[in-house]
Amino acid sequence: MTAFEPNSIRSYSQEDVQQILQLAIASHAENINREFSYKELLEIAAELEISPDSLKLAERDWQAQQSEVQQRQVFNLYRQSRFKKRLGNYAIVNVFFILVDVISGGSLSWSRYILLFCGLLLGLDIWNTFQTKGEEYERAFQRWNRKHQIKQTITSVVNKCFKALQT
Repeated sequence: MTAFEPNSIRSYSQEDVQQILQLAIASHAENINREFSYKELLEIAAELEISPDSLKLAERDWQAQQSEVQQRQVFNLYRQSRFKKRLGNYAIVNVFFILVDVISGGSLSWSRYILLFCGLLLGLDIWNTFQTKGEEYERAFQRWNRKHQIKQTITSVVNKCFKALQT
């Protein structure tokens, strides 16, 4: 579309409409951090001829997406904390071997090879920890998510049992 086309000829894709409306809503709000009430959301949907049922389904989908985004953030923090622990282990092991090598021979000789090998392992560990796209990441996230859900289920069952025993 060019800027010289008359209003009656203009047409937009669904994605373009969403982006234009998003910008319009953002500029309409006096403050970028302004929050809309559910009533305002219903009014906007009504003006766009979106049924309340469609809005509820969209809101439920949005909440599910937000929940998954939060779970992925928790998973990424878990992976980073696990990496920090392994980094500390690498450092301790390498310092130990370097000290043994220096004490026994007065210089670095064989410990350089261990340091080089551990550096390779550390590089691979960095790559796997901070790579947040791809099939391997998705498999790791799904495994973690299943374990996390199982732990939550077990915890809730145990808590219910303790509550039942207390009464």
